[in-house]
Amino acid sequence: MGKKTKVRFLWVTFLALTTSVVGSPAQQKSMTVPKNPAISISAPENSNLERFFGTIERVDEPGKTIAIKGKVKKEERTLTFAIDDRTKITRAKKELSMTNLNNGMDVLVDYRQEGDRLIAVAIRVSAPK
Repeated sequence: MGKKTKVRFLWVTFLALTTSVVGSPAQQKSMTVPKNPAISISAPENSNLERFFGTIERVDEPGKTIAIKGKVKKEERTLTFAIDDRTKITRAKKELSMTNLNNGMDVLVDYRQEGDRLIAVAIRVSAPK
């Protein structure tokens, strides 16, 4: 085998290996980034919703709001969410009411923004530690 033949063989082998490992552009899947990755943990089922994880700091039953402290862009912030009659509150797949929410609970909130208000659509309470 001559030198040129060896070089061609190595080149073809290299191309075959890199194509099989990396894949062709047609095989690669594109990835969409959430609108606000600092707040969104992952895309909720409804694309108009965003997601926030944190710890309950305050529950205001008469005002129907909860304040949750979490991180936004690596900075601690407290966001206040309005709770309406359609807000679904659960812990371990069991439905809860707002009266079951207490300071210090870890929660995951799916919410929508209406103007300057954040409306909680679903609140999932973490299981106790």
